Amino acid sequence: MPIKFDRPLPVAILLGIITQALFCWRLAVPHMLVFDEVHYVPAARTLLTLAHPANAEHPLLGKELIALGVWMFGDTPVGWRAMSTLAGTATVLGCYAALWLLYRRVWTATLGAVLVLLNFTVFIQSRIAMLDGFMAAFVVLALACLLWSAKANGAEAVWARWIGGAMFLGLAVACKWAAAPYVLFAALAFLLLKRGNPHRWPGLSWWAGPIMLGVVSVATYLATFMPAFFYATEPISVSTLLPYQLAMFKLQEQVLPPHTYQSSWEGWVLMIRPIWYLYEPVDGAQRGILFVGNPVIMWGGLVAVAASLWAWARERDVRTGALAGLWVASYLVWALVPKSPSFFYYYYLPSIWLPLVLAGAIHHWHKRGWHLDEALLGAAAVLFINFYPVLAATALDDPGSFHRWTWFASWI
Repeated sequence: MPIKFDRPLPVAILLGIITQALFCWRLAVPHMLVFDEVHYVPAARTLLTLAHPANAEHPLLGKELIALGVWMFGDTPVGWRAMSTLAGTATVLGCYAALWLLYRRVWTATLGAVLVLLNFTVFIQSRIAMLDGFMAAFVVLALACLLWSAKANGAEAVWARWIGGAMFLGLAVACKWAAAPYVLFAALAFLLLKRGNPHRWPGLSWWAGPIMLGVVSVATYLATFMPAFFYATEPISVSTLLPYQLAMFKLQEQVLPPHTYQSSWEGWVLMIRPIWYLYEPVDGAQRGILFVGNPVIMWGGLVAVAASLWAWARERDVRTGALAGLWVASYLVWALVPKSPSFFYYYYLPSIWLPLVLAGAIHHWHKRGWHLDEALLGAAAVLFINFYPVLAATALDDPGSFHRWTWFASWI
């Protein structure tokens, strides 16, 4: 039987301390720009000087956060990546909060959050200066805040929490446009749940909820462009703010040359083509960073999705079915996004939902006498320890060491 936790706040504090420590350990290694850091760190440096637009195909907030880390800790590897560690910890704690709000069981929330921590994708993105970690953190916090609003008793609290969730969604989109579908997902979920139970979200009508999501998220998104009004060269203004979005869209539509690590969305669920963010001699040793998911979580999560959809269809377990539906929607949306080439790290947000689906499925099937939590945690932890050298860029024995972790030829 799992350990019986019954005090959510102390567990959350302990989980946050452990998570932040793990993300920060040896954060400065490697002492060089890794993978897409070559785009975003120079853009953050330029942003600090307010010289001119840089990396103009993406919104500003993610680069603003990287720049904040550089301003606080210096133009060093720690400065580049410091804010990403905070985003990673916020992601883990946001998942904990969301599961607690859904199930009111501390063990279920802890199980899901620890699985998020042990999933390789979250660990790696929390230690690199890229935009996806910030985007995901704000989406997860939005989910938790919107669920919290459903638990409020009075209309004033409902509105405050709902607006907070909408602001987080706006901040997510301000990091990367890939978060935009989640505004629609939230609106549709609200309408469906409100229709099923009109007493949810007291004081927030069926039409006011989606409108507030749209208005607040868009206003929050636009507010993050304020630094661009002060560029020394090519500043934007109120009149050019919207045309600037069109220019960003055109840059997003660019078809880039083929890339060694490109992959199609259909293969992401099976991790057919992960990415070596780094594999070269650096800091006096051969080092590597393989962006791949924890197989126990990524593949076991697919089984959990099927089991959760079954639980929803057969037993009307709305909570567990909704988590599975969130993964399905966040994955299938990539079938509609005309992005070429595409990469496995686009699957980052769906990979975060899989641990939550696993925790929800285990919670549902636990009452049937199925006790899979300890075995799942143990297997995930063993693989995390085994893969740690190519997650954290520790020193490897020789240039051929990668064979130990490349389970398939397509992983090379």
